[in-house]
Amino acid sequence: METLLQDIRYSIRSLRKTPAFTTIAVITLALGIGVNAAMFSIVNGVLLRPLSYPRADRLVMLYTSMPQFVEGSVSYPNFLDWQERSRSFERLAAYRNENFNLTGRANPERLRGHMVSATIFSVLGINPLLGRTFTPDEDRRGGAPVVLLTSNFWKRRFGGSPAVLGSTLTLNERLFTVIGVIPGDDLLLDGISVVVPIGQWTEPLFQDRGVGMGMRVVGRLKPGVSIQQAQAELDGLAANLAREYPKEDKDKGIFALSLSDDILGDARRPLLLLFGAVGFVLLISCANVANLLLARGTGRRREFAVRVAIGAQRGRILHQLLTEGLVLGVGGGALGVAVAWVINKIFIVRLTSQLSRADLIRLDLPVMAFIALVSVAASLLFSAAPALQSSRLNLNETLKEGGRSKVARHGFQRALVSVEVALALVLTVSAGLMIRTMSRLWTVSPGFDPDHVLLFSIAGSPAVHGTPAAIRSGYAETVERLRTVPGVQAVSVATGAVPMRGDTEVPYWVEGRTKPVEQSQMDLALLYAVNPDYRDIMRIPLLRGRFIAEQDRENTPCAVAIDEEFQRRAFPNQDPIGQHINLELIKMQCEVVGVVGHVSQWGLDSDATAKVRSQMYLQFRQVPDAIMDLISGGSDFVARSQGDPYALVPALKQAVDDINGKMVFYDEQSMKDVIRDSLLARRFLRLLLGAFAVLALALAAIGIYGVMSYFVGQSTHDIGVRMALGARKRTVLGLVLRDALRMAGIGIVLGAAVGFGVTRVMRNLLFGVGSGDPLTFIAVAALLAAVAVLASYIPALRATKVDPIVALRCE
Repeated sequence: METLLQDIRYSIRSLRKTPAFTTIAVITLALGIGVNAAMFSIVNGVLLRPLSYPRADRLVMLYTSMPQFVEGSVSYPNFLDWQERSRSFERLAAYRNENFNLTGRANPERLRGHMVSATIFSVLGINPLLGRTFTPDEDRRGGAPVVLLTSNFWKRRFGGSPAVLGSTLTLNERLFTVIGVIPGDDLLLDGISVVVPIGQWTEPLFQDRGVGMGMRVVGRLKPGVSIQQAQAELDGLAANLAREYPKEDKDKGIFALSLSDDILGDARRPLLLLFGAVGFVLLISCANVANLLLARGTGRRREFAVRVAIGAQRGRILHQLLTEGLVLGVGGGALGVAVAWVINKIFIVRLTSQLSRADLIRLDLPVMAFIALVSVAASLLFSAAPALQSSRLNLNETLKEGGRSKVARHGFQRALVSVEVALALVLTVSAGLMIRTMSRLWTVSPGFDPDHVLLFSIAGSPAVHGTPAAIRSGYAETVERLRTVPGVQAVSVATGAVPMRGDTEVPYWVEGRTKPVEQSQMDLALLYAVNPDYRDIMRIPLLRGRFIAEQDRENTPCAVAIDEEFQRRAFPNQDPIGQHINLELIKMQCEVVGVVGHVSQWGLDSDATAKVRSQMYLQFRQVPDAIMDLISGGSDFVARSQGDPYALVPALKQAVDDINGKMVFYDEQSMKDVIRDSLLARRFLRLLLGAFAVLALALAAIGIYGVMSYFVGQSTHDIGVRMALGARKRTVLGLVLRDALRMAGIGIVLGAAVGFGVTRVMRNLLFGVGSGDPLTFIAVAALLAAVAVLASYIPALRATKVDPIVALRCE
């Protein structure tokens, strides 16, 4: 230990004598370690940290699987059967998202909420902070209307007062009694304000075995039961239900996956890809520092030779040099903490706000341990080879040769530069592929014109839970009020499906053809229930016939406009105008009156591969009476503005407030921002890969510059001889540049070979461009060659200014 402390003190003194070298080395390492620490904080918070539930590895999500969807919502009758018949789970629980309009108090408010079964609290291990949770008697039709508040909402709205117990809240025009407060930081309750029993919901469609209504199921496995064993039992259970209820459950299965996999979704692959990318940045940093140490070691060869000559052991010198590397690594790690903090504070956390568990991204103890480990590992990586080379010197030759080194000794440094270039190429190609992907996506037409279109929601209506006629009139009144707002060109209700934001699928079959025996065998189409102005607002092209019109009302025959994809699938080589289709769930027969263009419902990147692409438009007033009560609680709207759509928001809010004081305007977003957010994951990946690629290019350029500067300095004698023998400055300049291009060329070839394999991992993240796209590889190779020329130009120019007489006199 004493020897180690002695070496550390000596290393610090030695490094202080060369402040320029030490500063460059520490900053280079800090950049490499800092970006790795920042990415690890994301990976640790999002992927590695266990869920905050007791025995979270036993929690499983269950979905209805269908030919069109693997993870479909679950119908309530099916859930009750799963709950009764399954033997693999301790308990099953159901929940669904629901929005509530809080009225009857000052400042009406739109609240996000959940409908849940009473068992969800025992399944997840959630205990109330105040009061109690639901009883089985309350989780059924006719049960007492009770509500739980989350702690976040309780503190914000009621100041955390215990007196809230027993008070009442008016939610969606219904009076609920507050019976308890539950933690608000739960994963499944993220952003939720209120929770009500799901079994009390009286919506008729909720009791239909063939309708999911957005409900999901979570279960806790019994001890000793694996998810594979549970899946086998669920397969048998689904088969039994299909035999008992062939109309609703034919061709439907049950899909189980762990809760952690469900929460992470598609985030795992891009995060791991980025984590690998920052590993490349660290390797480039280490190669740069190794080159600096090699150059420094060459200048200290006589020092080491003298120490060996007076009795120092070579192993002692090796230990000393490794300790110097450790001191640099620790210094880089310490500064890297600051770099990681800045990246997280300003850059990454803001970008990852859409990630699940993004609130867990922090520089905590595991991240600090990772930084310490990386710092030590990096110090060994960049200092081992220079230390070995410096300690294995030829004593006699070193003492004889003076200051001049031989070109052959530069071979390892050249190899390091080539490796830097190769790593930079892989990173830059990855960023280039994402940039080309985004450029291709932005050229894809969404099927509508998003400019000057505002999408917003309104909670409630002038006739919540009123008669169907009153609800229709109330919505018509709302649309007319909004249409009079200055700057509004047109307004339409947008219930059912909303492009890139929400979907509603309806089974259908064509009149005159054999009706499928089971509902699961019918084709599905996206249903948009809108006003006639909707097509003009969205500027969807009309291809044939007409769009829905004002004359299509509740007392006239149903009329629908279908899109070109619907025509291709249901009426190939036929004229669809005048044909009739039967909508199964809402029990309507509608005449096709027109064909419009297809809209990218599922996003610019994934719509073409979606299994449900057919679309149809129904006049809002023709929505069946049975569904009007469900709609009355609120809907989405779209408006076309004359200028900036966000400029309409204050006036629209005021217009909604003036209707009856119980409606809430919320969740406004321009359609351009809706499209932008649909590409958020790719934008996040492109931005970070681009930033890492720029950093890699900068580090590679610094590495080439440093090595070429060192080579020129070491080759002063050789350059002087050449110039004394008549070599022109142009020849010397070309010699140095060719040397740099040779190193870069080897790195480019090596990087291209590695890149063709590495970028295959990105295939599912690309659009309109292959993982081995030759144009991207060629462009990046040319960029790196240009970087090599620019980085080596100043050293090359310096070489042309060598005075032959001065160079030869030094010998």
